[in-house]
Amino acid sequence: MTRPKVGIIGNSYLINDQYPAHAGGTMNSEAVAEVAGCMPLLVPSDPRFLSVDELLETFDGFLLTGGRPNVHPHEYGEVETDAHGAFDRARDAIVLPLVRACVDRGQPFLGICRGFQEVNVAMGGTLYPEIRDLPGRMNHRMPPDGTLEEKFALRHVVKMTEGGVFHRLFGAPEVMTNTLHGQGIKAPGSRIVIDGLAEDGTPEAIFVKDAPGFTLSVQWHPEWDAANDPVSRPLFSAFGDAVRSWARGERPGGLQKSA
Repeated sequence: MTRPKVGIIGNSYLINDQYPAHAGGTMNSEAVAEVAGCMPLLVPSDPRFLSVDELLETFDGFLLTGGRPNVHPHEYGEVETDAHGAFDRARDAIVLPLVRACVDRGQPFLGICRGFQEVNVAMGGTLYPEIRDLPGRMNHRMPPDGTLEEKFALRHVVKMTEGGVFHRLFGAPEVMTNTLHGQGIKAPGSRIVIDGLAEDGTPEAIFVKDAPGFTLSVQWHPEWDAANDPVSRPLFSAFGDAVRSWARGERPGGLQKSA
């Protein structure tokens, strides 16, 4: 039997600084295939090649991945500055309406890092361009040097809302996570529930209130070592369960329905 299909949102990328490509990290596919138990398929997220409606009809769920480009500040009513970094306007044009459509339909998605930020912006929220420049905040960016193991190592605690969705999912009120991001939530969007915070107050885990489907999103990178990490595995397993429910035609079916 064909596994349920998860569309992995790709990023625009230049190979050798000149050959345009759509790219997706191997660890995203590994987490979807090996932990969520679904078929991972890379989406060239550009409205020149596909539409949101086509994506909704083709896939059973979506993984909104991380990526170096940031959501353009025009999408949340702010002026572009040097601090906002690089952008991928084609991805903005696909993912932001895709998130809103999935929320309305109850179609599952899991947001990671940039994907977490996209969910907030899609629901009307705003972002800080650089978390480390804020008073009292730590540097959440990826270490510039070291092996992949060192860059994705667990670096800080995330404290969950007592009895909330993520607390129940992880079976613990606090978990250790990696951190590889520069931006973060400034103002939460409409219906965005901040369900987990880093020790410096940075939002790290969210969902969409009263959404009929799975909308869990995290600021860290759970795709790293997802099969073995005690936080990543239940997150991807729950996402896979939601995707399978959608593929079977069950409507709606979201983890946060009882929250």
